[in-house]
Amino acid sequence: MKFLTVDIGTGTQDIFLYQSGLALENGFKLVVPSPTMMIFREIKSATRQGQAVALSGVTMGGGPSHWAARDHLAAGFPLYATADAARTFDDDLDLLQQSGVQILSEEDLKELPAGVRRIELKDFDFQAIAGALAGFGVSLSDLAGAAVAVFDHGAAPPGYSDRQFRFDYLAERLDPGEDGALGLPLSRLAFRRGEIPEKMTRLRAVENSAGELDAPLLVMDTAPAAVLGAALDPAVRQRKQVMIANVGNFHTLAFRLQSQRVGGVFEHHTGLVDREKMDRLLSKFAAGSLTNEDVFGDHGHGALIYAREPYRLGEGDFDLVVTGPRRNLMRGSSLRTYFAAPYGDMMLTGCFGLLAAAADVFPELGERIRESLFPAAEDDSGLPPWELD
Repeated sequence: MKFLTVDIGTGTQDIFLYQSGLALENGFKLVVPSPTMMIFREIKSATRQGQAVALSGVTMGGGPSHWAARDHLAAGFPLYATADAARTFDDDLDLLQQSGVQILSEEDLKELPAGVRRIELKDFDFQAIAGALAGFGVSLSDLAGAAVAVFDHGAAPPGYSDRQFRFDYLAERLDPGEDGALGLPLSRLAFRRGEIPEKMTRLRAVENSAGELDAPLLVMDTAPAAVLGAALDPAVRQRKQVMIANVGNFHTLAFRLQSQRVGGVFEHHTGLVDREKMDRLLSKFAAGSLTNEDVFGDHGHGALIYAREPYRLGEGDFDLVVTGPRRNLMRGSSLRTYFAAPYGDMMLTGCFGLLAAAADVFPELGERIRESLFPAAEDDSGLPPWELD
């Protein structure tokens, strides 16, 4: 059985092809530029050559691509976009038009002069991934399924805080529905094709981009996928309670997990924290005294704590598990840190988390995936590649 996982971040997209019967350490993998970085380079090239740019496709991750679009307009060159593509930069199309982006229909876009640089936006390019692997003799024609992770703020109503809207979504998905209970498992933030909430526009755009994929699809938020993956590290999964921080390029999320259920979560902007602030936030988070106002009032997203009992620091070999592309922010922390590397590969942490979520969301695949994630003999598991069919 083959199952494709793709974890799409700001800097890279990390791709892992799971094959049952093959030890995860032997799996085929790619770490390549993220889609938003590819679009960033395309727009920058058009700016250097003095070309107008026309963006089509679907809503995808912004950040670098948004900065390039802004610089392109500032240089005095036209930038056209369909409404769906433009929402990559902001859900408020009126605001985008005021900034100089010209919103056109697909038909009007086709009528633009031939010299306009046309760029299609999408996070998940199954055809490109399949083509890359095909160059090495690996076919994706027989996939049992695929899972893709992206970060999604969701489409907040006009005048409503994007930060509050995203944290409302996390609370809604993880709420156990009864006072005093732990939050639900992180796989609650993973969705099958056709079951994605309408307000999660980037997740739905991934679904819309996956038309060439003739297999079940799962989509999930990147940070919970990374935390699920970090929890698979052998040193971490033996703990009944654990605190894990995913330090991303733009967003940092920390979770307290207890028997695979969420005991608490907070989310902040990575650019607004340093090691000392993170130590303070995490210490209050462990004690159960961190409030939503503490984080939201500091221009973060918010905090939720379900577990009544504090998470005790100073017990066991470490206080905090760290993962994410900016994990070095926590080196030298006053907390005792452990830098997770599940199955020997930190870069694929999100992909392994997607596998774990897929085992929950696709019961028909769960047993085989779990056999690989938790092999009976961890020092001698899986067939070598040359013995696979």
